[in-house]
Amino acid sequence: MSQIDWVILVSTLLFIILFGMWKSRNAKNIHGYLLADKQMPWYHVGLSVMATQASAITFLSAPGQGFSDGMRFVQFYFGLPLAMIVLCVTFIPIFQKLNVYTAYEYLEKRFDQRTRYLTAFLFLLQRGLSTGITIYAPAIVLSTILHVDLFYTILLNGVLVIIYTVYGGAKAVSYTQMLQMSIIFGGLVFAFFVIVDLLPADLSFNQALHIAGKMDRLNVIDTKFDLDNKYNIWSGIIGGFFLQLSYFGTDQSQVGRYLTGKSINQSRMGLIMNAIIKIPMQFFILLIGVLVFVFYQFTAPPIFFNEYEVKQIQKSEYSEAFANEQAAFNASNALKKAKVIELSQAIKTDNTQAIVAKQAELKQLEAQNQAIKENAKALMLKNNPKADTNDTNFVFLIFVTKYLPHGLVGLLIAIIFLASMGSTASGLNSLSSTFVVDFYKKKVGSNKTDQHYLNASRAATFFWGVFCVLVALYARKLGNLIEAVNILGSLFYGTILGVFLVAFYLKQVQGKAVFLAAILTELFVIFAWQFELSSFLWLNLIGALLVMLLAYLIQIWIDKKSVY
Repeated sequence: MSQIDWVILVSTLLFIILFGMWKSRNAKNIHGYLLADKQMPWYHVGLSVMATQASAITFLSAPGQGFSDGMRFVQFYFGLPLAMIVLCVTFIPIFQKLNVYTAYEYLEKRFDQRTRYLTAFLFLLQRGLSTGITIYAPAIVLSTILHVDLFYTILLNGVLVIIYTVYGGAKAVSYTQMLQMSIIFGGLVFAFFVIVDLLPADLSFNQALHIAGKMDRLNVIDTKFDLDNKYNIWSGIIGGFFLQLSYFGTDQSQVGRYLTGKSINQSRMGLIMNAIIKIPMQFFILLIGVLVFVFYQFTAPPIFFNEYEVKQIQKSEYSEAFANEQAAFNASNALKKAKVIELSQAIKTDNTQAIVAKQAELKQLEAQNQAIKENAKALMLKNNPKADTNDTNFVFLIFVTKYLPHGLVGLLIAIIFLASMGSTASGLNSLSSTFVVDFYKKKVGSNKTDQHYLNASRAATFFWGVFCVLVALYARKLGNLIEAVNILGSLFYGTILGVFLVAFYLKQVQGKAVFLAAILTELFVIFAWQFELSSFLWLNLIGALLVMLLAYLIQIWIDKKSVY
């Protein structure tokens, strides 16, 4: 990066940290530290909710997802608006009426203590692991730019977030997230126009979209019902609905965001804001990845986007074989570029026969390119069996650092860090609040001073920060990070949501039945994922419905047993 990029990056990060600490300087008790005194207006709530979900993984992996797989990932979010409506009608009034710190407090009031402990434990496990991944994602950026080991960049990213989250709590999280999302929106729009400008001069934006469409990158909607298909409209609306309902309704990292609202209506408006903006934002980010794909049809792409792994193989005994694969890849791409130009001309003249012919030729060349890449990956694994052979997380990063103008590079790198800081801060704050309220406070009692609980909350935030940094150090082998986070969520969210749905709607079911149902369901969900019985999105629906069914049946069995 240039000097101006470094100035923009460092000054942006420092400003965010200092701003958050200054705004949260008056946190004097656990109510202010964990719930920001419930004084946040709706736009704070909305931006905070979005920032919590839109981690650095969104801005690293989503463009790579669009580049490699097209637009179909956007269907993952189609269930979100429906989930927001259910939350506004059901969850928010209940949580606000009971005046809880965490979602899991309600479960003890409805069921019993062990059900509360179980769901809180599942949350701590899932959120601790997920937050570790969000710390890892931007560490890739700094590692690539500085050419230093990931160990040091993970530590740096983790320490930055821990500093202001430990100091300011929920209020620091909310204020920094509002500023972070403002910068993120502006930076992405600016980047979009720059990417369009980098396309060939004789290629319009509309023509670029036509090329992307003919090369299967604008596959936004897939209406075929298929349980094994990760992304179609049915898995998005049904499986995505249950995932989003569980994430926003039972995950403390999100519940804690809208519990800071001034009133029920302010919290509701914040969630409706998220429902309106989230899908267009995700569509836009994926579209950026698709435009990067079109750009690389006219500019030679690297055979592998992870430069660290490329340098390792180039220094090994397999360097000559890798160079041969690189030469074959370059030759194939040169031919592919010519065919893309011909496709573009056919599109301009609306020559249907020529378009179909060029599509078929390009499909063969893409398959040829993929075969060459697989050969290169095989060489990497021969050299190092632990090599990371999934490079989708590096596509947008390499494009940004090589082709975007000075200043914008620093801003986009800052955006990736800001997104990570926002979601990581929410994660740490929610881990702290769940641990202190649902475990620590239950054990030591509620007769301690405000300062005691404030100190305990800060200590818990620090502890979970260290835990998440340790998780980040082991996150290299997870492949595409945006998929990894959602798979991880799907292993737990269905079960947790099922417990809450039983609490809300199956009034006859008591604590013992739902506790046993949750344990059995979680074991089945892990089994189903391990043996690939269905796409991961469907696990959210399966988990939620199975908890409800088993809890109902177990309660009937308990009632009959008590009669005899």
